[in-house]
Amino acid sequence: MLRAETVNPNDLSPSDESAWRALCAAEPAYASPLLGPDFARAVAEVRADARVAIWRRHDRAVGFLPHHRRPRAFARPIGAPLSDFHALVASEDLNVGEALALADLRAFRFTGLVDPQRRFESALGGLKEAHVIALQGSADEYLEALRAQSAKRFKNYRRLDHKLDREIGPLRIVAPDQSRAAFDTLLAWKADQLARTGAQDFLRPAWTGQLLSNLFELKTGDFRGLMINLYAGDRLVAGHFGVRLGTTYHPWIASLDPELAAWSPGQVFLPRAIAAMPGLDLRTYDLGPGHDHYKRPFALDTRSVAEGTARADGRAGLTVQASEWAWAMVGADRGGPLHRVRTRLDSIAAVELSLLGRARSVAVAALSRPRRAAEDAH
Repeated sequence: MLRAETVNPNDLSPSDESAWRALCAAEPAYASPLLGPDFARAVAEVRADARVAIWRRHDRAVGFLPHHRRPRAFARPIGAPLSDFHALVASEDLNVGEALALADLRAFRFTGLVDPQRRFESALGGLKEAHVIALQGSADEYLEALRAQSAKRFKNYRRLDHKLDREIGPLRIVAPDQSRAAFDTLLAWKADQLARTGAQDFLRPAWTGQLLSNLFELKTGDFRGLMINLYAGDRLVAGHFGVRLGTTYHPWIASLDPELAAWSPGQVFLPRAIAAMPGLDLRTYDLGPGHDHYKRPFALDTRSVAEGTARADGRAGLTVQASEWAWAMVGADRGGPLHRVRTRLDSIAAVELSLLGRARSVAVAALSRPRRAAEDAH
């Protein structure tokens, strides 16, 4: 008999935590800092609605779904929108509708689902590509493979590298960079970029800033924050901040000095960051989905992640099904403007915890839409 219980991530028993880690270790697709108990606990420190649904059979834990329990028993991925990847980590072929109903959840809305067993196939609304830098051999071999794939592009990157080195200062990677001033600068640059482009400001709510700060201060153990920065002389010009687990790194914040945009420091940064991976004992630099034009040239591997809504079996899921049909009828599941509207609303609902915050974000999105449309057309 399958049964479920729901706990705060900080209340996981040692045996359940070990079972969760074992499930992640048994499936290569789950090798991400975002899919295990460490990330769930980190989010629970800054959000009171963090939960983990645990399914058991014969008192043995067979599945885990970390989530935020939102009003009316609606589940969103834990840490969203920072959780670029999320999953129902399970050892057996659970029926998703039954599992959600047992956990007293009406639905689970996902935007970056990792689902190697295809449990959610009937709930998919679309797929997107995530970009992965995975070293099979040396960093030099990887960079040479990139150059062979696009010699002209990488010749231009070398030209920009030399130009920045010559005109601003000698280039150097600092990894890990433990400067709090540099961390604060990366976040300030990112906030300015989000405001300038009209994108969702996921840094504005207090909980996201506190989560990032907590992880920056966590400097020991397999799971911890990691900042990799590029300097020209003593001047910070670009960097990444994110979280690592073992040999896998997942950056969230990619920032550059806007005064140096003409030098394209982001394109200069990544080849040097790849070269630094062995010294950091990293084998995977997981760039995640989105911003394909920036990430694709550096990633020889990709993975598919899904978006959609899984609903509980029975009456609890019927209202969710009606809502999904309504979105589908207006074409929001087929890309285009309405899909982007729904994606933005999802992001707002995930990150903003108050009605005032949601209203403000919706207003900002509406006011910035013409600017974003012009940029898309360009």
